[in-house]
Amino acid sequence: MKLSVVAIAAGAAALLATPAFAELKIGAKAPAFTAPAYLAGQPFTFKLADALKKGPVVLYFFPAAYTKGCQIETHLFSEASNQFTAEKATIIGVTAGKTERLADFSKDTEYCAGKFPMAADAGAAIAKIYDATIPAVGLSSRTSYVIAKNGTIAGVYSDKDPNDHVNQTLTALKALHGK
Repeated sequence: MKLSVVAIAAGAAALLATPAFAELKIGAKAPAFTAPAYLAGQPFTFKLADALKKGPVVLYFFPAAYTKGCQIETHLFSEASNQFTAEKATIIGVTAGKTERLADFSKDTEYCAGKFPMAADAGAAIAKIYDATIPAVGLSSRTSYVIAKNGTIAGVYSDKDPNDHVNQTLTALKALHGK
């Protein structure tokens, strides 16, 4: 009996230590949001509703500016920005971490290079409504969404590894356009 209680406790501890990816499901309505943002270092207010008027939106959450995985992911989105433009999509990176450095991060030629906006998510409020948080840390998880022009979730991908988010979101965009 003692062994089974220990096994249950160990299993519960392992579940709590692993990030829970309970992201929104495909077909769900994307929650509207407005956030302070930067494009090439210039501040402005990003409104999801305005971006959707132009076409689909690729919303990717990342834990913090100027951290290794986030730098990789942002750089990859920046390199592929022309492919997203060809799909008539707006890219927006959102983070709750190191938001005081977002203006610099948004214009840093090594990472974002001013090719798309970066939004500050104070207290991970936006990440919470998108079920894209790292439990007990208060930061956004590495979760990417493709939001169709009609405001519904058309694709979602969660993975700590930053390397495949661009491929996954481009695939979802192309499927959205029947390609």
